[in-house]
Amino acid sequence: MSDDGHEQNGHERVPSRQRRRFPGISSRAYEHPADRSALVALRRLSGFDTVFKALSGLLPERSLRLLFLSDSVRVSDQQFVHLNDMLRDACYILDLEKVPPMYVTQDPQPNAMCIGLDEPIIVVTTGLVELLDEEEMRAVVGHEVGHALSGHSVYRTILLFLTNLALKVAWIPLGNLAILAIVTALREWFRKSELSADRAGLLVGQDLRASMRGLMKMAGGNHLHEMNVDAFLKQAEEYEAGGDLRDSVLKILNVLPRSHPFTTVRAAELKKWAESRDHQRIMDGHYPRRAEDKDTSVGDSFKESAASYADDVKSSKDPLMKLVTDIAGGAGGLGGRVKRGFDGFTSAPPSKDAPPRDTPPQGDEA
Repeated sequence: MSDDGHEQNGHERVPSRQRRRFPGISSRAYEHPADRSALVALRRLSGFDTVFKALSGLLPERSLRLLFLSDSVRVSDQQFVHLNDMLRDACYILDLEKVPPMYVTQDPQPNAMCIGLDEPIIVVTTGLVELLDEEEMRAVVGHEVGHALSGHSVYRTILLFLTNLALKVAWIPLGNLAILAIVTALREWFRKSELSADRAGLLVGQDLRASMRGLMKMAGGNHLHEMNVDAFLKQAEEYEAGGDLRDSVLKILNVLPRSHPFTTVRAAELKKWAESRDHQRIMDGHYPRRAEDKDTSVGDSFKESAASYADDVKSSKDPLMKLVTDIAGGAGGLGGRVKRGFDGFTSAPPSKDAPPRDTPPQGDEA
């Protein structure tokens, strides 16, 4: 990278600055507990092992690589040099031994992905390259390198294949139910894995403001002068706490078909982690190493994930999560709270001759 801040290859070059490196870092250091627990649940899904083994041998990975090689631009020392610098820098910071190939593909939709079964491939669209500035793009590249380090590319590739397959067999009665169940579980895991990769992007970029700007641009386009980080995060808080039980159900239905969490939610989650003790410990050099991965217990990871979920439920302002907490705690008057939460969802308005809803029948003594 140039140190003079001059523009090269059409992109402004920012002065180099020292970034911390994390030798031997394990993906466990930044993986969201919900990512690990969702992956455990996915692997326990009936039929998943059979489908996974079958697809691992059938997916046309060589064809996929040839497709990008023939119809996209491979990032290198000669092409998209600024992206190549970022990619090598991200792999150096996260100590990824082999730099994965990276391609830029023509697509106005801002997007990036890490796919591949044997070896990961990173793909970014022209829409994304044109939308983000240098530091914002650095966080995205770190995000994708985090996917590679975590081994997410395998499941992402299978999700893409099964999603396309489900569309092709949707006309067959009951033909896509099993596929749909696995796709739904894969999407649930992938949404959680995005939270992990956002953290990896922050470890690489080491600039929370740039990460936030990038997420805001993904939501509202290249209009930063019209946006505000605090107001954007306020949207996430309002989304989390707003409404009643009906809204909670609608939130679940809205997110089910998505592969990514909502952008405001991602921003809030990343800011929360950036301010946590776990993040500070990593920045201070205290983090799990890959050399220790073989000694980790799956049971301990699952317990940690379950504890994280429990804490999230307890601290959540969402009406449905509050209801779950009340059920677990045996709160009194729970039936009334459920009724009030859905009040008016299906009920017709009372007639003018009907007694008030909370008025007991005449003659009854409370």
